[in-house]
Amino acid sequence: MLDDRPQSNPAGPRGVPVYLDNHATTRVDPRVLAEMLPYFDVKYGNAASINHRYGWDAAEAVETARQEIGRLLHVSPDEIVFTSGGTESNNLALKGILRSARKEGRPGSHLVVSAAEHRSVLDPAKRLQRQGCQLTVLEVDAKGQIDLRMLESALRPDTILVSAMLANNEVGTINPIGEMARICHAHNVLLHCDAVQGVGKIPVDVNMLSADLVSLSAHKLYGPKGVGALYVRRGGVPIRLEPLFDGGGHERRLRSGTLPVPLIVGFGAACRLASECLDAEAARLTSLRERLWDGLSKNLDGLTLNGHPRERLPGNLNVSFDGVDGEALMTSLTEIAVSSGSACTSADPEPSHVLRAMGVSESLSKASLRFGLGRFTTADEIDFAIRYVVENVASLRASRNV
Repeated sequence: MLDDRPQSNPAGPRGVPVYLDNHATTRVDPRVLAEMLPYFDVKYGNAASINHRYGWDAAEAVETARQEIGRLLHVSPDEIVFTSGGTESNNLALKGILRSARKEGRPGSHLVVSAAEHRSVLDPAKRLQRQGCQLTVLEVDAKGQIDLRMLESALRPDTILVSAMLANNEVGTINPIGEMARICHAHNVLLHCDAVQGVGKIPVDVNMLSADLVSLSAHKLYGPKGVGALYVRRGGVPIRLEPLFDGGGHERRLRSGTLPVPLIVGFGAACRLASECLDAEAARLTSLRERLWDGLSKNLDGLTLNGHPRERLPGNLNVSFDGVDGEALMTSLTEIAVSSGSACTSADPEPSHVLRAMGVSESLSKASLRFGLGRFTTADEIDFAIRYVVENVASLRASRNV
């Protein structure tokens, strides 16, 4: 339960910014860290060492974590392939499927993605296009959702794979993955789901989603950075993946490399904790998110809520502020940690590709903030953020009118 969760540092005289960027990354839960530590300096064996106790202990820890991840997703543990994170999982899914099809001489090389996908899907898709694959990029609606009719009309006899995210990392919008899978499977097309932002925050039953491949990452659900996983469905029509690189044949020959046992242990612990407190945490974060939106919208005009008003992640709030220079707004907010979009593209001066795909103007896209609430966010921090953002936006607007 969440009663014993450690509290975050409060804003104020101590000068510690309030952390509201939990879509970029989450703090490692101290309970997760405690389970990881022995595997750095006591149980430090290589899980591939099969001839002694150190290796056996490491391998057992890895399989325990695989089971915990499988339980959270409601899948068999042997369908979980460990990777270095969501980016690698997405690359393995897209490149693995398309390159395998081409290598085997199977007809068709058509890939479908949406314009609001994470860069770790869009960029591999564009690389595959440069290498000869056919690519269709679907538009999304004004709320950031994929239109099911547009998806079905985009499918062709040579379509091999559709890739769609469960929950958008910028605006929090949740896609109807189950319906998308039904459409894809009716056309004998595989569906990959980037569920990095959704797993651990909303219920994710892969059997109900019916996705063939699912990506996830530990550091988005209070686990460590540097480890993720790709669910690869077993049973039914075989899923053939071409590995991204060669090596010792680890992870069913799909992902060679020495397994990072401490990180995997933390991944498993984070999934176990998520399953234990999922409903209570979602309800609490939804309440805090609504408190934040109400406080901002009642004290400022010219606000636009980006994303779906209901079908969105509990801890996500993405807001555009009219009449404010976006760069000046971000520069002024030194006492809270928020972002203007995906952390993976924060160095890109261009407006959010997600907001632009939704039809948001360039000026509003640049003047948008993504608030990511998390397990350690408190009501006092939300109240501070409301006052602080209102004061800064009002000041910036006043200075422009002088």
